[in-house]
Amino acid sequence: MRVEKWMQRRPVTVSPQDTLRGAWRIIRERRIRHLPVVERGRLVGMVTDRDLRQALPSRAVGLEMHEAPHLAEKVRIWEVMARAVVTISREAPIEEAARLILKYRIGGLPVIKGETLVGIITKTDLLRALMDRESGLTRPTSRKKVRTIRRKAKTP
Repeated sequence: MRVEKWMQRRPVTVSPQDTLRGAWRIIRERRIRHLPVVERGRLVGMVTDRDLRQALPSRAVGLEMHEAPHLAEKVRIWEVMARAVVTISREAPIEEAARLILKYRIGGLPVIKGETLVGIITKTDLLRALMDRESGLTRPTSRKKVRTIRRKAKTP
């Protein structure tokens, strides 16, 4: 199996000039953990929910409630993003994506063609691929929540 089958196409991105507050809003609203940083169509970095949390002041610092959002509006993504980003090609085998994620202890890989971002593959996508391989299930078409219906067992 190839990465392109399981990657998320058209990932949500931010620019280096965006603010920490804007990136945090995107992560919360989209329920994602990884934001590729793109400038003029070229991948220049990566920022994660962990990077953003670490850049925010701790509650123990004693900032007033109105000061934290003001501070988050001043911090730019280029100040907190990782510049050395591990990437993968969309033609690569899915096993290579899993190997890189384990080796570098990261949660996702930007998928590139040249220097252009074409997708992202995460641990969740790899788990879906594994489930597909193990059970023969087809790939879900979206990331919508699945509701489990419990049925009462019939008593004899």
